[in-house]
Amino acid sequence: MGLRERKKRETRQRIADVAMGLFAARGFDSVTVAEVARAADVSVNTVFNYFPAKEDLFLDRRDWTEGRPEEVARRREPGESVVRAFRRDVLDAIATRSWRYGFNEGAEVFDALVRASPSLLARIREIQDEREEALAAALDPDGDDVTPRVVAAQILGATRALSGYAVRRMAAGEPWSVIEPALKKQTERAFDLLERGLGG
Repeated sequence: MGLRERKKRETRQRIADVAMGLFAARGFDSVTVAEVARAADVSVNTVFNYFPAKEDLFLDRRDWTEGRPEEVARRREPGESVVRAFRRDVLDAIATRSWRYGFNEGAEVFDALVRASPSLLARIREIQDEREEALAAALDPDGDDVTPRVVAAQILGATRALSGYAVRRMAAGEPWSVIEPALKKQTERAFDLLERGLGG
């Protein structure tokens, strides 16, 4: 990476970090883009050059997270079903406390900020829809069958339920050493249901 690209990347990261600090301290809706620009020592135009909307300042990993479900599907091992691939990925995220499913330290703070802001909630729902569309497209590029959409909705619905379970327990002040084994059991149960069918 050249010096110019590195500087741009550093500037983008600094703006995102400063914005998140302000959002965490005062709430998303109480902070303006102008305040973020002042605190990051850049112009408002510079902020918008890197982040088209205020919500993008908060969701600065959006591009990566949108691509993640289809990557899990595409990187399946030979003979591995998409359900098994996601089971493996979620269990890995639990073991590493990855932010990609909201298992990282501080995920409960992120969740509380989102729930307190109607515009962030709306944007998160848009992203969830986009993620489902991307996963369905990866499973069936022609898009002629409803099955990939059902599969994508069920798998990503399960991952959201597991994330919500973990976040609620973190918000209640439980230590990860207590949450982790229970979360693993819930993950196995959720993916067993997906793999075997909901049945009764």
